[in-house]
Amino acid sequence: MTNRSGPGDGRPGPGLDAVTSERGRLINLTYRLLGSLAEAEDAVQETYARWYAMSAQQQDAIESPGAWLTKVAGRICLNMLGSARARRETYVGEWIPEPLPEPGEWIDGRPGGTTVDPADRVTLDESVSMAFLVVLESMTPAERVAFVLHDVFRYSFAEVGEIVGRTPVACRQLAFSARRRVRASQPSPAPAAPQARIVRDFKQAWEAKDIDALIGLLDPDAMVIGDGGGLVVRRQRVEGGEQVARACVDLAARAPGLTILERAVNSQPGLVAQKDGTTAAVLAFDIAGGRIKRIWAIFNPEKLRLWTTG
Repeated sequence: MTNRSGPGDGRPGPGLDAVTSERGRLINLTYRLLGSLAEAEDAVQETYARWYAMSAQQQDAIESPGAWLTKVAGRICLNMLGSARARRETYVGEWIPEPLPEPGEWIDGRPGGTTVDPADRVTLDESVSMAFLVVLESMTPAERVAFVLHDVFRYSFAEVGEIVGRTPVACRQLAFSARRRVRASQPSPAPAAPQARIVRDFKQAWEAKDIDALIGLLDPDAMVIGDGGGLVVRRQRVEGGEQVARACVDLAARAPGLTILERAVNSQPGLVAQKDGTTAAVLAFDIAGGRIKRIWAIFNPEKLRLWTTG
């Protein structure tokens, strides 16, 4: 397997640099495979643990450390995806991928926390939009790994086969099936500027408690999906444009002092709700045809560590 360019990729130097400089690329890969930065960090840590568990002779015998690390990380993620399905069956409420802020706004989530090391940041593009990650969640582990490695990171099917343990032909079919899911779920996303305008109008209508204006921005079949992880009590799902509008107004009435900020969420226009300077929720939007079709609202504080300001 050879190294491929991709989000966060860089050409490693010889020796130790060839290993340590791969961290950023591995974080980018594993986050897209797992949809959770915390799990991605665990996968990368385990990958490096396996590298350093080898003797110097074994390490020297590896022609391309970057390729070796990618193969191991991919296999770890494949196993984690299998066990994650079982864990998410017992997860309290809806499970939504962990939202990411703009890279410069990442902090470590601890009081007085500092900016996260650039090597631990995910490069944001269309392959980390919340809508895209939600589609990835509907795939089998093998489909997801094959699709992300081939379509996003441009590995060949022969190389993908080394990771998923299948033939190149089987990997091609996995990627084809995954690609079909993506196309069916994301027919034509709106350009960034119109999305930002719609999100801003939604924010203003929400702050004004203007139900009619909210209804005008929402698709009649709009849906809010909330993820509190059992740690925050919120309605897990609200369906129908009018019902969503009324739920928003009701929340605004019950949470005085809530500050709504426009922020990029996974590279797309989104909103952040803060209470007393601390992030209480992050909202990601799926917009098509000039209307809001989906709102993913993440309340689970364990998924908001990069957004914590208090």
